[in-house]
Amino acid sequence: MKKTFIKGNFEIKIVVIICLLAFTISSLAQNSDKFFDSNSPGDLPKLFAPGIVSDEFGNRDMAISPGGDELFYTLQYFGGRIVSTIMHAKKINGHWSKPEVASFCGKFSDLEPAFSPDGKRLYFVSNRPLLDTSTGVKDFDIWFVEKQNGSWAKPTRMDEPINSSKDEYYPAVTKSGNIYFTRNMGETDEDIVVCKFQNNTYDTAVSLSPAINSSGGEFNAFVDADEQFLIFTGYNRKGNYGTGDLFISFNKNGEWTEAKNLGDTINGPGLTYCPYISPDKKYFFFASSRGYFKSPFANPQNLNDLKKLIHSPLNGWDNIYWMDSKKILEYQ
Repeated sequence: MKKTFIKGNFEIKIVVIICLLAFTISSLAQNSDKFFDSNSPGDLPKLFAPGIVSDEFGNRDMAISPGGDELFYTLQYFGGRIVSTIMHAKKINGHWSKPEVASFCGKFSDLEPAFSPDGKRLYFVSNRPLLDTSTGVKDFDIWFVEKQNGSWAKPTRMDEPINSSKDEYYPAVTKSGNIYFTRNMGETDEDIVVCKFQNNTYDTAVSLSPAINSSGGEFNAFVDADEQFLIFTGYNRKGNYGTGDLFISFNKNGEWTEAKNLGDTINGPGLTYCPYISPDKKYFFFASSRGYFKSPFANPQNLNDLKKLIHSPLNGWDNIYWMDSKKILEYQ
């Protein structure tokens, strides 16, 4: 996805995040079992877990385990140019733990977690080197971790033809074994591609049809585990409400239908991206920077008021929003 990635020959010092977030995370611990309200979020987007997940830092992506007892998302500082790391929370005895940096993250730029349909693997994107002994970063590739004895094991990079010398982002793995993801196709272009899983191996990546991909750039595709529908961001398309809008397409007899814009209830100024629907198909999540304050500020204004604005979720960095998914899935 083209918005927030770090390239170059410097190592991401995510250890800084421990100091940066220590007070914020500890102060939220008493509320960390309230990710999901007892009531549904409704038909309009609302901040997801404000002050817990949606906080003063940039937050995006969402991955909930099929069993509903683990949650991963990406936290970024300064738009991902300084810190990009995957956060993890678990539901234990009916209560959610406070979010912490995932056990397999903490040094390089990591983002975009996605569960396999059976929940045994978690896929993600990273610029980490191939060898543990190396300190340099490489291009963004798709990696995965597997659950072993109740814990997530050492990350493994996926082989070709999934990864290449280009950047790969935003994996989505289906029950058939097919994997959809975004590949950087050139200086300003990205396509949504699929590697089909046949005869226990992956075929070469193929760009999806013009019903999905265009010359404007498409990325961040959430694909239903049964491959019934696909939601993605279309960049700089004619008629967009913002620079990047969310679109939906349905699988009809093995072909993707012409993608439809999800409208101005979902899309707005700026970039709307990172679509996700929970495994039970009840909730729709996405990332957006729609909530922010502008000058002139409200009067009277003092330093405490200004600090509250700066340290609030609606300070201009991206947040995760959620809503009931029913209207989205009936968009045919």
